[in-house]
Amino acid sequence: MLKQFHADYFQAIIQLRPADERMIDYVEKQVEKNDKVWISQKVFLKTGVDYYLSSNRFARQIGKKLKKAFNGELRESTKLFSRDRQSSKDLHRVTVCFRLREDNG
Repeated sequence: MLKQFHADYFQAIIQLRPADERMIDYVEKQVEKNDKVWISQKVFLKTGVDYYLSSNRFARQIGKKLKKAFNGELRESTKLFSRDRQSSKDLHRVTVCFRLREDNG
């Protein structure tokens, strides 16, 4: 059974620092390829871009792919978000921060 979620629902944030057109295109193409994941919000900041995604696992995968493709620094952090009512498991939101190295510019 496929769960129905609100359009603003997200489990993970991917932060691109600084925002590079190549990285933005890369992330958006990866999301387009997967029909089970969507971008609920895209926020442009002075320091870069934040993508709010519907999947923790997918965000971590994209982070690893970004590190391999663009040779930057990857940081992951989790934050307790809620508790599942049926299974009583903790639900976490993941933040994946990818920072491009200065010498790549």
